[in-house]
Amino acid sequence: MAADKEKKETSPAAEEEKTAEATQPEAETKKEEKKEDKKAKKEKKEEPKEPDYKAELSGANDRYLRLLAEYDNYRKRSQKEKDNLYGDIKAETVTKFLPVYDNLVRALAQTTEDEAYRKGVEMIMTQFCGTLEKLGVTKIDSLGKTFDPNLHNAVMHVDDEAKGENEIVEVFQDGFMIGEKVIRFAMVKVAN
Repeated sequence: MAADKEKKETSPAAEEEKTAEATQPEAETKKEEKKEDKKAKKEKKEEPKEPDYKAELSGANDRYLRLLAEYDNYRKRSQKEKDNLYGDIKAETVTKFLPVYDNLVRALAQTTEDEAYRKGVEMIMTQFCGTLEKLGVTKIDSLGKTFDPNLHNAVMHVDDEAKGENEIVEVFQDGFMIGEKVIRFAMVKVAN
C-alpha cells in the first residue's frame, strides 16, 4: 500500500493536484492583494482633500481689488458727469439771458436826451455784466484781433488795404465763454 501511495503521489494527476494546491494560495494571495489595493484606493478617494486656502485667498483678494477699482472708476465717472452737468446747465441758462445783454447794448448805443434814463440803463448793464463775471462768464475780445474760427463767426467780408489779413474790423454781436467752453460765438466782419 505504501507503494500504491507512492505511485499515486508520483502519478501525473497527483502532481497536478499538488501544483493546483500550491498555486491556489498564490492566486488567493494575489486576489486578496488586489482587493486590498482597491480598498486603499477607495479610502484615498473618500478622504476629504485639504482645501487650497492660499489659492482661495488669492482669488478672493483679486476679486476684491477688481471690485474696488470698478467702484473707484464709477465714482470718478459720476463726479465728472455731475460737474459737466452743472457746467452745461449753467451755460444753457446764461445763453437764455444773452438776448437781454444784446438789448442793453442796443439801448446804450441809441442817443437820448434824458440823462437819467441813460444812467439807469448803464447801471443795469453794469450789474448784468457783474453777475455774468460772478458766474465765470467772460466776453470774447474780438475787435482788432485776428479771426479765429473757434471763437468767431464771420458773417461779412470786406476788402480794406488799411487793415491786416483776417483782421476783425466790426463786431455785430459779442461772444461769450465759460472757462474754455464757448457758449456763443462772436458775430464779426473780417477784412481781407
